[in-house]
Amino acid sequence: MAQKHYFDPADLAKFGDITKWQKAMGDKYFAWYGETMKEGALTEREKALIALAVAHAIQCPYCIDAYTSTSLEKGADEEQMMEAVHVAAVIRAGSSLVYGVQMMNHAEEITM
Repeated sequence: MAQKHYFDPADLAKFGDITKWQKAMGDKYFAWYGETMKEGALTEREKALIALAVAHAIQCPYCIDAYTSTSLEKGADEEQMMEAVHVAAVIRAGSSLVYGVQMMNHAEEITM
């Protein structure tokens, strides 16, 4: 029996199908996405690297695959991509650590 995984890489190619059950909203999403990802104040390469970093921060395997490919297509190299991943990781870690201040404040209230 084939092993089933919750995330099926083949589903990434089906992403455009989100318009099937709600065309108006799906079309609006894709229009927004297209406008957002085109060259502006940031290059398409920079936006791809940001998307790659965010994909890691939100832990989306589909996005990781998609933006790894897009980053390479837009001219990013492996070192830049890994640096973007480290930026996401350090911000995510910092977000967890800053809650330590909440813990310290609460502990001080209890022990004072």
